Amino acid sequence: MAQIFPRKANILPTLSLIASLGGSIIAVLFIWYYFSPEYTDVGYMPEQPVEYSHRFHVGELGLDCQYCHTNVTVAAHSNIPATQTCMNCHSQIKRDSDKILPIRESFASGESIEWIKVHHLPDYARFSHAIHTNNGVGCETCHGRVDQMEVVSQAEPLAMSWCLQCHRQPEQYLRPNSEITTMGYSQPENFIERNLQRVLEEGIKPPTICSACHY
Repeated sequence: MAQIFPRKANILPTLSLIASLGGSIIAVLFIWYYFSPEYTDVGYMPEQPVEYSHRFHVGELGLDCQYCHTNVTVAAHSNIPATQTCMNCHSQIKRDSDKILPIRESFASGESIEWIKVHHLPDYARFSHAIHTNNGVGCETCHGRVDQMEVVSQAEPLAMSWCLQCHRQPEQYLRPNSEITTMGYSQPENFIERNLQRVLEEGIKPPTICSACHY
């Protein structure tokens, strides 16, 4: 009986297997990047109900982060400033500007402005601003150079793997507590040795077990 398929047809199953594996690898890489926070979240820049330039207020005027976000060293959650905080200045400066009309209306009515949250963490993730800021983690480390942002956007992925980089090697990221709100902070040459000594003396041991951050 004549052979139906040529001998070279024997290679087809091998080629099919290679194509299947190659396709699976490409699909995994595609999902790994394009569905990751680095791609989906970084750069998120919602339009706020009132225009507010961090570049001007922080970068040019030198306003400290804690002037508005007063809870970052004492509470788990950072706070959005009350309208009264805005009016501390704007009751005297640009008091008749149309741009801050919603601020004046909020102050007069007592109704809060519904600012749109930029940085989101999953409900199952636990994060304390106070723990981090009191142990030398600067605002800039997580939020980026807000002093250069006309409109605040998410600068870092805030993914678990990103957090673990710091938790596993805190000496690479810590700064003096007095510098946590400093934008553009430059580490001194001996900062690794200094931070290693601080970690030892203060017992700074960022946890890496699941239950530390997840309920």
